[in-house]
Amino acid sequence: MTPKARHPASATHPGEPGQPGTSGGVRGRLNWLRAGVMGANDGVVSTAGLVVGVAGATTDQGSIAIAGVSGLVSGAISMAAGEYLSTSTQRDSELAMLDTERRELAEQPEAERDELAGLLVERGMSEEVAREAAEQMMARDPLAAHARVELGIDPDDITNPWAAAFASAISFVTGAALPLLVILLAPDDTRVLITVLSVLVALAITGFTSATLGYAPRPRAVVRNVVGGALAMGITYAIGSALGTQV
Repeated sequence: MTPKARHPASATHPGEPGQPGTSGGVRGRLNWLRAGVMGANDGVVSTAGLVVGVAGATTDQGSIAIAGVSGLVSGAISMAAGEYLSTSTQRDSELAMLDTERRELAEQPEAERDELAGLLVERGMSEEVAREAAEQMMARDPLAAHARVELGIDPDDITNPWAAAFASAISFVTGAALPLLVILLAPDDTRVLITVLSVLVALAITGFTSATLGYAPRPRAVVRNVVGGALAMGITYAIGSALGTQV
């Protein structure tokens, strides 16, 4: 019998879901947490740039509030819609691969068992141990065994697009609320300065947190985040000031 083509998702790396002896659930939760931090970071930067830019054009608190709230709402909806579309595509792909695997297990269980044993050998097991492990895994839950080892998918933890969209919107709103509240509550003569300083501190925190969750160098991430946010606010403030003098 001709061996079937390997699914692209089978090329997992050590520590990813699908590897024997790893905790895909923990890794998945860390990824969700990191995505939430980055969503909050986006909310901070985009809303801060917007309200600081408007503050450069006018001192009217009502105009700043309208611009800030509009940016917060539109940004949250955009983030949620984008996350929903991307995770829906991922979910459809995962379900399609599971359906294919389910059909192949029903049509050629022996070939699937041999394939599973071969995958375990590729991960460092001896042929004898791999075959015994494949037998036991197939006896317990063949679909889950192939999904995790071959596809890198946990069939009990398929992505929920609605949950992802909601989480993305909430994280964005959480981040966006900071610069909006600060610029509205701060004294008129120092509102821009206080907002900028507050945002830079928040960006340092989100940069540090995202780097920690992603096992990346922390100082570099913090500097990159702070500099990027400072540039965004500086540019929008300059544009707002230039346009405000011409109105």
